[in-house]
Parts: sequence; structure tokens; C-alpha cells
Amino acid sequence: MASSGAKGRKRKVEQQVVATSIDTEGEQVTVEESTTEVTAPGGKKKRTKKVTVERVLYTTELRAPKLEGPAVRLLTWNVASLRSTLKKDSQAIADLVKEEQADIVCLQETKLKDSDVEACEMILKPTLPDYHFYWNNSIARKGYSGTAIISREEPLSVSMGLDIEEHDQEGRVITAEYADFYVVNTYVPNAGEGLKRLDYRLTGWDVSFSAYLAKLGTQKPVILAGDMNCAPQPIDIHNPKRNLASAGFTPEERESFERLLLQKGFKDVFRERHPEVEAYTYWNYLAKGRGRNGWRIDFFLVQEALADRVHDTYHLPDITGSDHCPVGLVLRG
Repeated sequence: MASSGAKGRKRKVEQQVVATSIDTEGEQVTVEESTTEVTAPGGKKKRTKKVTVERVLYTTELRAPKLEGPAVRLLTWNVASLRSTLKKDSQAIADLVKEEQADIVCLQETKLKDSDVEACEMILKPTLPDYHFYWNNSIARKGYSGTAIISREEPLSVSMGLDIEEHDQEGRVITAEYADFYVVNTYVPNAGEGLKRLDYRLTGWDVSFSAYLAKLGTQKPVILAGDMNCAPQPIDIHNPKRNLASAGFTPEERESFERLLLQKGFKDVFRERHPEVEAYTYWNYLAKGRGRNGWRIDFFLVQEALADRVHDTYHLPDITGSDHCPVGLVLRG
């Protein structure tokens, strides 16, 4: 803020960086910097200039040092068909779990029918003999959606869905209870082509899901994991201007995400730790590689009561097998 005293008139300057204008060419980002001058006794002058700054693309080099001592390690991964992932590499899940020493693994978009579970467990259980497996498969559409939790420790309890019939037909939620917290694994409904499910998502699913999480949170802190199908900020998508009407980035979905999750006590711990880093978890199969052309829609959201225990939250963009990459969370034990 600045002022001048010429003839008793004062000038106040307010400056704001607007993050909604991003040019993704090259290795730089262009943002609009808006300056408003307020001159007494009245009148405002608004000037806008573009400032080009170097941008940082997330790599695993940004991970925190390995935590020595007691820890709880979690992974979440939209596998875009578990059978397909295992067909490409039968060791893909086991290798990931062992490499990351994961205690709890949340999978989304498993696309399993109940009759497929046994075949998948025949592949997974011999390679992960000390783990427990829990499945929630779609009953409305076979081989669609679906979630799973793989847990080293047997949970105190496990429940499927929200206990609301309208929302529990597609296998989108599994909740596992542990001594210190709940883990809720979710695959949030996509607003769909032409935004045909936008109203269902905003007025149905989002409201009911938020209420479900709030109720759980009165008993124990909640860790929310999964594919949220929403890029909440312009930095979370490769071309925000062109995607304002795209499912997952509409103003309505982002406002709902903010109001019903972040303003209800959940913390986007990755973005808080990396506020200026471009980081993506989903890339369209038609995209060329995994560069600056993705969306960040896979998260761990942690309630405030657990925030101080977060040691690291990270992405694994080099892990293929799906159009999403795994996301990790490490809590101090």
C-alpha cells in the first residue's frame, strides 16, 4: 500500500495476482497481475499487466526425505480397470505396495463384477499375503466404477457406500475404520459428457457425501482418498481457460469442492505444501506423454486434527498402467 500527500489527496494501490490466466507454452507461466489505484475523493483506475515467471513441474525429487520411525503409509490410485492393469503386469500392484511400504491402498475405477473378484485375488493375495482385501463393486452397471481397499492391518470395521440407495449403486465408497482415524476411499461421479450428471453431482452426491464425512468426523478424524473428479484450482489443470465448461472444472464443481470439503475442515495437504507447483495425476490417453498436459483430480484430503501428522504427500507420475498415477501420503505414527 502506498500514499502521496499532494494537495492532501491520497492514493492507495492494491495489487493482486490473478491465477486464472495461464499460458502453458514452453516452461514458463504467464499470469495477469491486476493493480487498482484508488484516488480520493473518488474514482478507480484499474491496470492489468502480464508477468511471465518460471514454473516448476512436479517430480518425485520434491518428495520429503524418508521418514525414519513409526509411520502410516497410504496410497490411492485410479487403476482404470484392475483386470487390465494386472493383465499388463500381474505384479504392478504388489510391486508398488512393496516399493512404497504401503500400509493402506485405495483403488478406484476397478471395474469389477462380483464374479471377477476371485480371479483378481488369486493374483494379488500370493504376492501380498499379509494384506486384507475389501471390494465394493457396481451393481447398477456391471464392470463399471468400483472401489477397493487393500490393508496390511485388519480394520476395526469396513462399510460400503453412504447408506443411501440412490448413491450406493455404483460401488463408489469404502470406509475403513482404524484406531486413530477413518479412511474413506471414493470415486466421485463424473459430471459426464455434456455435463449430463452435473445436477446429480452438485445437489445429490456432493451434499450427501459431505454430510456423511461430517458425521464420521464427529467420531474420529477422517482421511479422504480417491479420484474426486474435480481440479479445484486453475493451477491444477493444463489449460484452464479452455476447460471452464468441461466436467471436473466447471465453476459450480469447484465451488462445491471448496464449500463442502475444504470449508468443512478438510485440507488439501499436497497443494498446501506445493502452492506454486504444477502437478497432475490424470492424463488423457490421447495426450503425448505425461508432461504439462494433465489434471490434478486425485487427492488425499486430511481433516485438520491429523494435519500435524502429515510428513509427506506426493505423486508417482512415472508409474503407468493407467491414465492416472498413484498418490501417496505418509503420516507420522
